[in-house]
Amino acid sequence: MLVLTRKTGESIQIGDDIELTVISVKGDQVKLGINAPKNVDIHRKEVYLSIQEENTEASKGIDNLFNLLPKNE
Repeated sequence: MLVLTRKTGESIQIGDDIELTVISVKGDQVKLGINAPKNVDIHRKEVYLSIQEENTEASKGIDNLFNLLPKNE
């Protein structure tokens, strides 16, 4: 894990397209601004993990999706 120190108003650049900016720091909370292309999904980690879990649950019981498709003969 890379650990960086930034002050309010300072940014971190990730690749060519993603910029994280420290908006404010109050107590133990940090407010971040994220500038990224619209095709990049951005979620809080707990939301991301919940989405992954729901996707895993939704795919259980379906052994082979191709068996559900009509067969072209």
